[in-house]
Amino acid sequence: MEIIEKYFPELTSIQKERFAALPQLYAEWNQMINVISRKDVENIMLHHVLHSLSIAKYISFKEGSKIFDLGTGGGFPGIPLAILFPESDFTLVDGTGKKIKVVNAIIESLNLTNAKGLHARAEEIKGKYDFVVSRAVAKVDQLIHWSRRLISNNQQNRLPNGLIALKGGNLVEELKLLPKWEYYEVTPISNYFSEPFFEEKNIVYIQG
Repeated sequence: MEIIEKYFPELTSIQKERFAALPQLYAEWNQMINVISRKDVENIMLHHVLHSLSIAKYISFKEGSKIFDLGTGGGFPGIPLAILFPESDFTLVDGTGKKIKVVNAIIESLNLTNAKGLHARAEEIKGKYDFVVSRAVAKVDQLIHWSRRLISNNQQNRLPNGLIALKGGNLVEELKLLPKWEYYEVTPISNYFSEPFFEEKNIVYIQG
């Protein structure tokens, strides 16, 4: 919990309680259904929760924003962001039913009324969202292909609606897969967090 409060010192008591509950909840569920690497369970706050919250350093979602977490896996980045932005609405989607079972169980345990998990493929979703967020799901050209039809034309945040993806490693070749007319930004997470874990991790924003 200290690592979260280090970078987010203005948390409310309920936010602190919810973040503090995550390690135990994931440890218990991960013994039954493997949603994160077993060696990562003890590093969940740094490797998963804080990593997810890097998006909150890049953009502060306005009240009423609708966020779509594409390929949420065990609930990242959606669940940490839903805790931090209680006035925004989060839809967490994954094609693996057992992962969504865990996601919804954790959402229920936390009493997170602004988040829900859906067992579906991105192609099956019909809603419109301000932002699509994603972590380590696919290459950026595939992500924007899946995301674009989900992105609303109604703008309410300081950043134009689009895709925000958490990506690791050297992105030079991957970004060449995007058409030349795409507008994108790459922001090193080390701009926000000083831990060595984040040194080669980035936020990639592609305008919708």
